[in-house]
Amino acid sequence: MSRAWETLDHYIAQSISSKQEQLSKRSKTKEEDEEKDGIDLLTSYMEEDSIIGSKSDKFLRDTVLNFMVAGKDTVSAALTWFFWLVSMNPVVETKIIEELKANLSAVNEATKWRTFDSKELNSLVYLHGAFCESLQLCPPVPFQTKRPIREDVLPSGHKVDPCKEIFLLSYSMGRMEAVWGKDCLEFKPERWISEQGRIKYEPSYKFMAFNAGPRTCLGKEVAFVQMKSIAATLIYNYHVEVVKGHPVRPKLSIIFHMKHGLMARVRRRMVHE
Repeated sequence: MSRAWETLDHYIAQSISSKQEQLSKRSKTKEEDEEKDGIDLLTSYMEEDSIIGSKSDKFLRDTVLNFMVAGKDTVSAALTWFFWLVSMNPVVETKIIEELKANLSAVNEATKWRTFDSKELNSLVYLHGAFCESLQLCPPVPFQTKRPIREDVLPSGHKVDPCKEIFLLSYSMGRMEAVWGKDCLEFKPERWISEQGRIKYEPSYKFMAFNAGPRTCLGKEVAFVQMKSIAATLIYNYHVEVVKGHPVRPKLSIIFHMKHGLMARVRRRMVHE
């Protein structure tokens, strides 16, 4: 772990230094530079007026590390549990398909393959609610640790200091009746939809799948777009059925992986009308 950490720090430090040097030498217009050098996430982030000169290299280092690791294992884990939950709840699958039919536009006439663009994804309220419900029940990061920078007192009255580490179990919080109600263990996307047909807002300190407050995941919106685009395309075009008797249980890991993977039969939906 120590060697891996040094390798990451060395690579990130080189990337930041190189990018800072590149930005300092720019003499052409921004458009010409972007055409020559291309656009990347780090450059865009460092070019923001609120970032340049106001953030330390350590801050940039932590941000780059976040960019590098966020969304890889977490998105794949989230999708695995999502498809399992949908497979176990056919009524939810039917409602997702109905919503997709009402919002589809891009069609490959040769294969009847249907995809969904960003505008359509934004209108998929039920699918978004299904993902929120899945992330509540099966958060990709099932627990987090926090440590105070100075001595403090929690609302419960417990005293904490920098030597104490606090474990926040988001997996347990998502299944607590006191937090989500008596139906907390049910897979109910409707929980996230208002009477006006919009997504209900839930405070990040209640729904902690993407951390909370100033520590909220930088890639939250990107992750939702990725997951919804994959799920919309697969669910509309295919039916995923978990193999009967396949053991589904979590793996002992920082990331909430499925221990034995998700063994399933996938068949093409022949009729979409």
